[in-house]
Amino acid sequence: MKQQTLEAIGFYDVLKDIAEQTRMDRARETILQMTPLVNQSQMAHKMTEIEEAMRILTRSGSVPIHVVDDIAQMIMQAKKGLFIRADQFTRVISFLEHCSKLKRFMNDKQEIAPLISSYAFSIDDLSSVEEQLTSAIRNGQVDEYASKELSYLRRQKKVALERLKTKVEHLANGGKYKSFLQDKMVSTRQGRYVLSIKKEYRNKVNGTVLDTSASGSTLFIEPAEVSDIQEEVSMYTYAEEAEVERILFELTEALLAQEQTISIAMDVMHEYDVLFAKAKYCREIEGIKPSLSNDRTIKLVRARHPALGQKAVPLTLTFGGAVDRALVITGPNTGGKTVTLKTVGLLTAMAQAGLLIPAEKGSQIGIFQSIFVDIGDGQSIEDNLSTFSSRMVSIIEILREANDRSLVLLDELGSGTDPNEGMGLAITILNQLYKKGSTLFATTHYSEMKTFADDTDGFINGSMEFDVESLQPTYRLLIGESGKSQAFEIALKLGLHPSIVEEAHQLSYGQKRSYQDRFSAEALQSDAFRKQVIFNRHANKQKKTLSSDVEVFQQGDNVTIQATNETAIIYKGPDEKGNYIVQVKDDKRIINHKRLTLHISAEELYPADYDFDIIFKSKTYRKVKNDQSRKHLDGIWLEEE
Repeated sequence: MKQQTLEAIGFYDVLKDIAEQTRMDRARETILQMTPLVNQSQMAHKMTEIEEAMRILTRSGSVPIHVVDDIAQMIMQAKKGLFIRADQFTRVISFLEHCSKLKRFMNDKQEIAPLISSYAFSIDDLSSVEEQLTSAIRNGQVDEYASKELSYLRRQKKVALERLKTKVEHLANGGKYKSFLQDKMVSTRQGRYVLSIKKEYRNKVNGTVLDTSASGSTLFIEPAEVSDIQEEVSMYTYAEEAEVERILFELTEALLAQEQTISIAMDVMHEYDVLFAKAKYCREIEGIKPSLSNDRTIKLVRARHPALGQKAVPLTLTFGGAVDRALVITGPNTGGKTVTLKTVGLLTAMAQAGLLIPAEKGSQIGIFQSIFVDIGDGQSIEDNLSTFSSRMVSIIEILREANDRSLVLLDELGSGTDPNEGMGLAITILNQLYKKGSTLFATTHYSEMKTFADDTDGFINGSMEFDVESLQPTYRLLIGESGKSQAFEIALKLGLHPSIVEEAHQLSYGQKRSYQDRFSAEALQSDAFRKQVIFNRHANKQKKTLSSDVEVFQQGDNVTIQATNETAIIYKGPDEKGNYIVQVKDDKRIINHKRLTLHISAEELYPADYDFDIIFKSKTYRKVKNDQSRKHLDGIWLEEE
């Protein structure tokens, strides 16, 4: 499945949340590279693993997993011929101890997690190398009992150091250097015992200057009298370092001898880190294992989008299969249509990746080879044509690649262009994808698409519920019901006179419907209603005095202005004086009907449902009007031009 699709439905956000639960860098990368599968048995196997891991976490809370990133680096270091340092071996010992702990831990979990507990038993016995390391390494250092030679060298070195210190202290307290000393304290420089000699007496003391005080007034000199003993100490030190290096090389070789076993152990630790990270995430979202369907049937029982958590309104639907596999969803803006699409797409991808989904038992996920998404939210393109063009490129690609194993999610298909043309394209595209065998979810504002879905086999209408009382969406999906227009109900709720709503209903649907019977006679006579339908009698009288011989033109008629022989288009009119507003190129003028002659009627030039705003209104005006027809825009008013 394409990265762009998985990004659009939020799949990578889920992977990032899971990755945050890991302890190792390697496990984190493994999770971030997860993709949906198409093999049903693999999906089911991975879900079973997570279920068992969740049971272990419920019982034990934590699992003895050891970070292995640095262990892998040490093995690489050793294979290059370098020994592993004593402080590094401390981490190796900790890892080996955790291997034993993990095996014991999983041995106790065979009853509740028979599958994943067995993974730990693939780690062979590493107790011998563990014992070898623990007997030689203590507190991040090679222990003096790691070998007889090392023990002997350290004892001899200790004796020599005591002799050396005693000798230097004797010189400091004796009379030979008494007058030359800055103080009688014996100190060390570069690991050697020295006397603090005043600078001016440098030539009085035979020895080696190893350091100077910050002021330069004191020299730290190793007396020549102790040079023999100091050389003896140095000899033991060099011999000790060589023996320590030999022991570390020996331990490194012992570890490399178990490289294959250690590599398997690290892989097991890695797999457990990945698995329990998934389990922790799925426990947080209250995930369940859905059944899997090869017939592409989707059944969600109180499903939630993971990003919304408990704030999500549960989604319940049963859809898909061989026949009814195209769902057209209508409803108000911000009513949850896009969230519904993303929830279906994301939960499908999660299940196919072997993850549990946030839903209730009885849920079922169809298996798809590919998921295609075209969701227009989040775009901030000013030019509608640019929006339409970019989305159409996406739709064309979907038409090329979709097949009968595809899940296609389309949000507001056909938007961003002329409503009539957009509606036609939307219906045609949906029909074509259905013929390809794809399973379809599409949201729309077009009422014609509701009719198409009702009248076409394989298509089902759905709608996002809207509470007229509270004037708020409920975010509940209703399958089998097309979204009823809420404009009239909302208008009545807000106080619009029912007679005005009745007239609007007649214009919209071509049939009468009574709304006044919802109100009492007293309510209809109230000022709130009565003032809406009072006519200006004076205005009506003026209109009646309009001469009957006024030439009547229709909006869109192509006329000629007699005085200038210019061609114009009728915009509005006539007024009480017989004047029309006409448009000449980009300019609007007021011209009396007597100065106009018909050139070509609007009926000959334009179709019956042509939108004259394209001619008479600015691009900005049309954009705002188009946007308001699709959704409510806070703080934006459409001023008549």
